[in-house]
Amino acid sequence: MITREQKEKSLRLGKFVIEQEEKALFSLRENLNQDFCQAIELIYECKGRLVVSGMGKSGHIGKKIAATMSSTGTPAFFLHPGEASHGDLGSLTKQDILLAISNSGESQELIDVLHYATRHAIKIIAITKNRESLLGTQADICLQLPNEQEACPIGCAPTSSTTMTLALGDALAMALLDLRGFSAEDFHDFHPGGKLGSQLMRVKDLMHSGAALPIIDKNALMDRAVIEMTKKGLGCIVVVDNKDEHLELLGLIADGDLRRHMSPHLLEKNVQEVMTKNPSTIDEMSLASKAVGLMNEKSITSLVVLDEKGYVKGLIHMHDCLRVGIE
Repeated sequence: MITREQKEKSLRLGKFVIEQEEKALFSLRENLNQDFCQAIELIYECKGRLVVSGMGKSGHIGKKIAATMSSTGTPAFFLHPGEASHGDLGSLTKQDILLAISNSGESQELIDVLHYATRHAIKIIAITKNRESLLGTQADICLQLPNEQEACPIGCAPTSSTTMTLALGDALAMALLDLRGFSAEDFHDFHPGGKLGSQLMRVKDLMHSGAALPIIDKNALMDRAVIEMTKKGLGCIVVVDNKDEHLELLGLIADGDLRRHMSPHLLEKNVQEVMTKNPSTIDEMSLASKAVGLMNEKSITSLVVLDEKGYVKGLIHMHDCLRVGIE
């Protein structure tokens, strides 16, 4: 069993680690300079890919940086220094940029990669604490990390240094994202799967439209409306005025409207006598998550979808959102 004293010591150490890494990040931010801007310009104008390389913990951080770059509009991949020396250097082309990461700047495993890049005039961006190191001197641009102590109690495990490297990689990726005008829709294109992809889906991606859209003309009677509602199976139908091939929204008939108007003559009524006027709507370009929020707020299960001119485009149902994991 861990003693109370040991628990308290662990808590103090945990807070110290976070405090030390906060200090390192603050120092990194304060020391960010024009080298950062030059690196952004070099990557932005690159005709090839950003090739990230590093050994050990630097390599693990490098993989994450490459993944973040790729998912935000900057083509990138991770090149393992060990594998590079055994044939994978062929994946590094003259149009690429090498982003090499080494805390000391003297990683032996990177030497072959650096020599290959310099021999083929491939631009090198370095992330290191030591500007005077082999990596720092070979690089075209050196992004120097502040010489902050590691958050490790014995001063050995990469902690503050890897946190700073990760943050610097994120800063590069986000600056490039902004420079490229990368949008949420672009992000969704790169992340179609999983929870993240579903949260970025637009209403137009999930709505029922065309032949699947339950609509009825304003002059129709309820007998036709009920048949159409049953056929489409969404529990409602949109009442429209067809003007020059545009569908103007007049109202919505849902199951609740049928119950409220239930009578022996219900099927003989005009749809406008039964419909709810001014039903809730949403723009087709809105995020589907916004549609869920609106339906929850109004305690309804569907929204009429409109295009940019305000005409009926489709219908989105709560079940459509739940089906893809949007809650």
